[in-house]
Order: sequence, then C-alpha cells, then structure tokens
Amino acid sequence: MSRTPRDRTDLTGKRPGKIGRAGKDAPAVEPLNIVHGALPSREVILRFIADHPQKASKRELAKAFGLKGDSRVELKHLLQELEQEGMLQKSRKSLIRPGALPPVTVLDITTRDKDGDLIGRPAEWPEDQGVAPAVAIRQQSPAGRQGKGKAPVAGLGDRILAKIFPAVDRGGPAYTARIIKVIDRRRGAAMGVFRTAPGGGGRLLPIERRGEEMVIDPDFTGGAADGDLVEIEVARLGRFGLPRAKVLSVVGSVGSEKAISMIAIHAHGIPHVFPPAVMAEAEAAKPATMSHREDWRDVPLITIDPADAKDHDDAVYAELDPSPDNPGGVIVTVAIADVSWYVRPNSPLDREALKRGNSVYFPDRVVPMLPERISNDLCSLKEGLDRPALAVRMSFSGEGRKIGHTFHRIMMKSAAKLSYQQAQAAIDGNPDEKTGPMLEPILKPLWHAYAVMKRGRDRRQPLELDMPERKILLKPDGTVDRVFVPPRLHAHKLIEEMMIQANVAAAETLEKKRQVLVYRIHDGPTLAKQEVLREFLATLGISLAKGGNVRANSFNGILAKAEGTAHQTMVNEMVLRSQSQAIYSPENIGHFGLNLMKYAHFTSPIRRYADLIVHRALVGSLGFGEGGITPDEEAALDDIAAEISTFERRAMAAERETIDRLIAHYLSTRVGEEFAGRVSGVTKSGLFITLPDYGADGFIPISTLGSDYFIYDEAHQALSGERTGLGYRLGDSVTVKLAEAIPLAGALRFEMLSEGREMPTAVRSFHKAGRRDKGQVRKKPGTRPPRGRR
Repeated sequence: MSRTPRDRTDLTGKRPGKIGRAGKDAPAVEPLNIVHGALPSREVILRFIADHPQKASKRELAKAFGLKGDSRVELKHLLQELEQEGMLQKSRKSLIRPGALPPVTVLDITTRDKDGDLIGRPAEWPEDQGVAPAVAIRQQSPAGRQGKGKAPVAGLGDRILAKIFPAVDRGGPAYTARIIKVIDRRRGAAMGVFRTAPGGGGRLLPIERRGEEMVIDPDFTGGAADGDLVEIEVARLGRFGLPRAKVLSVVGSVGSEKAISMIAIHAHGIPHVFPPAVMAEAEAAKPATMSHREDWRDVPLITIDPADAKDHDDAVYAELDPSPDNPGGVIVTVAIADVSWYVRPNSPLDREALKRGNSVYFPDRVVPMLPERISNDLCSLKEGLDRPALAVRMSFSGEGRKIGHTFHRIMMKSAAKLSYQQAQAAIDGNPDEKTGPMLEPILKPLWHAYAVMKRGRDRRQPLELDMPERKILLKPDGTVDRVFVPPRLHAHKLIEEMMIQANVAAAETLEKKRQVLVYRIHDGPTLAKQEVLREFLATLGISLAKGGNVRANSFNGILAKAEGTAHQTMVNEMVLRSQSQAIYSPENIGHFGLNLMKYAHFTSPIRRYADLIVHRALVGSLGFGEGGITPDEEAALDDIAAEISTFERRAMAAERETIDRLIAHYLSTRVGEEFAGRVSGVTKSGLFITLPDYGADGFIPISTLGSDYFIYDEAHQALSGERTGLGYRLGDSVTVKLAEAIPLAGALRFEMLSEGREMPTAVRSFHKAGRRDKGQVRKKPGTRPPRGRR
C-alpha cells in the first residue's frame, strides 16, 4: 500500500484536583450568581465555560443565561472579542479556555493515584503546551448511570473516549472524566533494547525517556541478541533492585527500519495486528453484486497513483460537456472504491477500522486501516477487473465554476493503472507503449478539464504554501539510503483538484438531503497567532491587516511578496505555524485553508474512516441499497469525529518520530562532522537546526552559542548577543557540527560553527532599550553578567 497525495492544502494546564467518586457530573466549586435574561460579564462567561465545558457552545450559553433577541447578538459579539483576545478558542463545536481539554477527549490511562484511582492523560497533546494535564477517571457502577445499561470499565494501559469535567476540589487532577467507551485495551507488554550481560542474561534499556532499566535473567532472553529491539513483560517488581522482565518476542535489530517503526507503533498504541475475527470476515468476503448499481464498465476510468501503490481507491475520467447550455464546459467523473459494501456498521471489520481511524504510513511499512484482502484486493480499483464504486459526475462551466453534479453507485472496470510520472511524461511528449494510445482519448481531455477547473481554483484562492515534502529512500536492510524531494507534477495537482471537488460535492449533496455527516473543518488562525505573525512580518517590511476577517488569499499575498527573496522559506514556515489544525466534526465551520464552506472527506475510504462514514451517509440518503449509515452511527458522530481526529494526530506523530529516529541512526556514525544547516526555529532555550540535505532536525542549546548574552526577540524570531549585536535569525544558513546523536529518541544536538550575523537595527534598539522579559537573557555557563545587569 502507498498513500497518494490528496487535498495537499488540508492542514493538516492547570494544577490537578482531588475528586470524589460522585456518580453525577461534577458541579462548579462555587455557584455563579446568574441573572437570568441579563448579558453576563466577561468574567462570568469565562468562569461558566471553565466550570461547564459541556455547555460551552453559543447556543448553550444563551440558554444558560436566558438570553433572547438582541441579547443573543450581544453575546455573540462578546464571545468573538474573547476569542480575538486569546481568552477563548474553538474546539470542534464548543468554546474552551486556551490549554483546556475539550468536552470529549481521547485519554490513555497511565497510572493510579495513592488511593488506587485511575489517572489518564490526553492521547495526543501539543508539545508547545507543556506537560499534558492529568485526568481522574470515574468508574461507574456495573449497572451504568442511573442503573441503566452496562457501563464501560477500563484499566491501566487502556485508551478511552471520555467526557471531561472540571475537578471539584483542588490538590489533585484538574479534571475528572466519565468513560464513554473503551477504544483499545492495551497489552501489558513493553519494549526496549536488549543488551547482553557478562555471564548470561542481560539488561533492557528503555525506549521511552521516562522508562526504567530492567534485568533479564538468562532463561528469559527469548533468543535476543545484543542490540535487538524486544517486546517484554514485567516478570517481577520488588522494593529493592531493578525490575525483572521476560522477553516475549524479538522485533529485530534496533538499526532496522522495521524495529524503528515498531517503536512508534508501540509508543502511540497503534493497533497493528488484526484480530482473528476481523481476518475471518475479510477472507470470507465475496465480490460485490450488481444490486442497486449502474453498469459503467465501458467508461474508460483510469487510476493515477505513485508507482509503488498497491491500493487504488480513486479513478478519473473527463470529457467535453455536449450540452449547448454549457459552451466550453467539461464533465469530470471521479469514481471511489465502494468500501461501504464490504465494511458494514458494527461488524468486526468496522469496529477494527474505527479503532485504527486511518492507515499509518512509515518509510517502508504500512499499518493499514483494513486487511489487505479488502484494501489491496476487493476494494482496490485494479486495472481490467470489475470493482464496485461510488461515482460523482461533475459539470464545470468554461470559467471553472461547478454548475451541477450527480452521484451514482456503479460497477466499473479500470481502463489503466498509471503512475504520476508516466501520465505526466505522456502529456509532456514522451508517451510509452501504454500511454501512447490513451493520449488523445483519455489523457488530453483530463488535462484540459484540469485547466478549466484551475480557473475556478485560482479565483477561489486557497492557501498556497510552498513547503517541499521530503521522502526517505531506504536500502534493502531498512536503513536510510538518501533523502530527496520528489518533483511536484501537474499530474499531482490534477488529481488533487479533482478529489477536492468530489469532496465538496459529497458535502453539498448530504446537506441538501439534510443528512448528518462528518465534515473536514479547518478554522482560521487565532488572533494571537495572527499577532505573532504580524509582528514578524513587520520586521521584513511586509504588512498583515489587523482584524478577524483575514482570508486565505491574505496569506497568499504575503507569500507572493516573499517569493524569490532570501526570506521565502522563513515566511512560508511562519505562515504555516500561524494556521490551525484541520479536524473532523459533525458541526460545519468551513475549511479556511481550502477556502471552502462545505467540505467532507469522501475520496479515500480505504485508508480513512471519515470517508467511510461519508460513503455510508450517501448510500443511505440516496437510496443506493445496502451499507448505509445507521441511526446509532448518526447519534455517535460527535464521538466518532473526536476519535478519528485524535487518531490522525497519532498517525502523524508516529510517522514523524520514525523518520527522526531513522535519520538520527543514519547520522550517528558521523558525530563530529560539519554540515550545512538552516535555522528552522528560534526559542528562548536555543535554536532548532534543519539539515536540508538530510531532512534532519536538531537543537543547539543557547548556553553553547558563545560567551555573549543572547536575547530572544519573538517579533524578529531571533537570538542576538547583547554585547556584540551579532546573532541568528529564523531562516539563516549556518554551518554546524554534529555533537550528539541519540537514535532511539530521534534526537540530534549540534554545535554552532558560523559567526552570528549583525542583527537588524530594530533588534539592536530592542536590546539597548532593555526591553527584556524575564528569562530572555541566556548566558554561557561560567560567565558573569556585566555590572548593572545582575
């Protein structure tokens, strides 16, 4: 399996309090004095949201305070002001305080408190927000709430979906949680690196920073060799000495890609072994029938994917619109594998797919959402074979405006399997034996249709970031061969735009049918992030208008001004950092990055559960036969959206960490060598450095930069010496020496070899004025601050 690039613009703590074991939702510590019908103060609103996160939508707030008519409008404006000031932020359909947990969160149960109660932490938590908050888990009685139903019961190591409430008392976790459902029951196994010991047996070195070393007796090594990554279970814990462990399985040498990807799989709790019931259902699946299907096997739909792709979930075809009412128009057909026919709601296949949320892609390994019998065989739109699909025919005017579309449940037969490079070469005048006969009837009409659609895209002006995507090429032994940036072809852009428009059509159809669905939403940048970006751009002489009505094309204007300058990469990175993260939600707020009001993922149901939900919604609402969405699924869409959004972040983190570990292992034999690098991040603690030739990232602690006093200037994204005025700024090209490589942690530490450059006048003035926040000055150990600066 191989992931294809689609919709590329889709961007993607308090002190804890002791809680009681009350069976009801926790109330606020002190009741608020609410005057019914009167607009509350800012302080009352913030307190209410903190105490009642489950009632933090605009509608619930208006209801709680008894607001009607003009008062509801005033409340809306007040909430917008609080958002702009950074006092509130959106989380799906609710408002939360910055750094607070959303009302529904995926938690990992990690430990117990002194009373034996379970403690969990968010499964995914942004690194820039510090340590993830602890959450006390409330276990309900076996009979469930109010004695009805069966309450889910969780234990250590489990991953749960939970309803979050603020804690009643201080002194313990800041939140309490009620279990909605157990997502995954984790095995009690851990992982580490086996090191042999004299006389037999060995030691287990942990792969996690907070892990502890363990002793492995000679009888329990499981045949592990020195340096092997192993899976173990704890055999004995004692009050004295190191814990003892038993090797369950040997994953392989820690230097291999397989072992390194397994570290990420284990660390993030990614399910990677299909249960027997799931495999049995997949193997027993039969080819789809013609029931409720149109026969489109004569339509020359083709797949265009990476050369090594094994699953093909989308096919395309285009033609001129014969209608005299649409001169210059085109008809574009997108067919998507009909996964909903094979994966039915609440079946073993469905439950496992939801548990995974999406396929996870590593450099030489895929953890698929569905077994290969489904993903690579029955659902894959293979060349020359009958395959079921959901298709959308979209009509575009000569100006690129979509003027209509229809959905169909079909049986198709792919006319050809092409790679991006193969299709592009044919269009560029170098067809091969396969693409030559297809050039006039199939490929040229596709490229003409894309040219028409691009007129609409250019008018829409989605966010157009220029961030090259690096790929790692591995050797046969699983180690890194080289890092390269593949060219971005028109063939990639053609498929991307056709998939985006198909996703729009799916959302529009379901809204018209009044069918609930899971949207792909992307909020605009917060006012706080806009202000940081605005201050930075001002140092380059580039302006960003103030106010809350910034649009994607506002950023495109900024990117255009930076294009071709020394600041181009730096500006692209800062604009990217200012953006919010795209998520899934049944509540629609539009997609900021794509500049679309209605958008739902529909085109990749083999590898994304969100798309499978949209397929079922289309099947059910359009009367396409079996496999439609069920009432239970519709009622659970809030929870499903929260889960799959978390699993998407989990996959991204696992993929990124695996690449970091691979490159750190690759460079571990080159400690002491010099490299050309670029400053990719500036913090109060030091500089983040990227090695463009390797796709590697590392850190230079500020204490190692030199004997000067370095001051952090957020507006300029710079560290500069107070005495010399020399320093380093985001985007600077530098020469560094690799001082340390820690493969298991994926960490690199560099030493700076380049002399700092003279900082801009504004930065020098900043220093002389003494405008330093606490903690901005960093010094090299062993030096003293100058007199008057102590």
